[in-house]
Amino acid sequence: MKQRGRVASGHATKRPTHPSTRKSSRREFLKTAVAAGIGAAAAATKFPSINIATAQAPIVWKMQSGWPSRDFFHESAIALAQKINEMSGGRIKVDLLPAGAVVGAFAIADAVSSGLLDAGHAVGVYAYSKSPTTSLFGTGPSFGMDAVDLLSWFYYGGGFEMYQDLLQNQLKLNYVAFLFGPFATQPLGWFRTPILKPEQFKGTKYRTVGLSAELFADMGASVVILPGGEVVPALERGVIDAAEFNNPSSDKALGFPDVRKIYMLQSFHQPMEQFEVDVNKAKWEALTPELKAIVKGAIFAESADYHFRAIARNSVDLEELETKRGVRVFTTPKEVLEAQLNAWDKLVEKHSSADPLFAKIVASQKAWAKRVVSWKLRVYVDNKIAYDHYFKGKQ
Repeated sequence: MKQRGRVASGHATKRPTHPSTRKSSRREFLKTAVAAGIGAAAAATKFPSINIATAQAPIVWKMQSGWPSRDFFHESAIALAQKINEMSGGRIKVDLLPAGAVVGAFAIADAVSSGLLDAGHAVGVYAYSKSPTTSLFGTGPSFGMDAVDLLSWFYYGGGFEMYQDLLQNQLKLNYVAFLFGPFATQPLGWFRTPILKPEQFKGTKYRTVGLSAELFADMGASVVILPGGEVVPALERGVIDAAEFNNPSSDKALGFPDVRKIYMLQSFHQPMEQFEVDVNKAKWEALTPELKAIVKGAIFAESADYHFRAIARNSVDLEELETKRGVRVFTTPKEVLEAQLNAWDKLVEKHSSADPLFAKIVASQKAWAKRVVSWKLRVYVDNKIAYDHYFKGKQ
């Protein structure tokens, strides 16, 4: 009776909770908490803009190469783009295009400067029309240097600073330029008959670029400046009689052995050229110090990687040109090489008198060459002695 009275009056007594009920409640709470955590993690993965995650969209660079997609050189542009993408962990994404996709090969400098392109992969001599001084960074007198020597001068002898001064302050081009990927000494080129004397250049319609155009003009040639992709069609149509481009692999890919069968190796017109990558200055300065270091590291990595690939490919392709494509290969005679050096002397004097910066760069390169080439000639052994010992006259 007392119990019923208390219920009726609204003062019910709470019954104690059973232990199993308390355990069940804790399990339900834990399940709910875990589910909430999984949901938050999924949200962070699906929606990276939420504060839970801090990932950002990649910086996208539109880069065009100066090479047709079939050219061996375009492979370097592809490799450089991949290295930047991978080494940056996807924070920089390079959208690579072949020559002509946006502008012609000779217009890359202006396109990068204006921001039409973010970056370009070409050679510095393609800006020769703006100033002959640009040709000193790859297509000038060597003073005995090769491309590796020039790169050492560029990064450790003051060349980098001189080049940016030329491009940005004198030519008002709004980009930063890096040299990389040393080329082997470039062939004298492709001809109908072997070049045995310098007089044979007189009246020859010959393709080259940069200061080399002035050099061959001094030797009597009628020079035509063309980008790589236009050279073989010009030979086919008879617009030019002879031409040089760069190396056996590129020359084979572009079709030179289809239109000429005489290949002259060795020349002083371009013994120390290399690639150049240009980056729009605003795009470069927008990078963090870490990303700048990564891009530089990718450029240096591709410099070495290209050099290794070129040794492998050029040697194979030169052998194929001789044994399978009917090409006759000759070494340029000393008389022709000496005529080139004499022509260089006149060009250097002419341009040094007209442009103080040209004279300054030449003086810097000559001082570097005098020390570095002297060191190399005394230290490096003559490998022809070893080659002849092991292979000459032997099967």
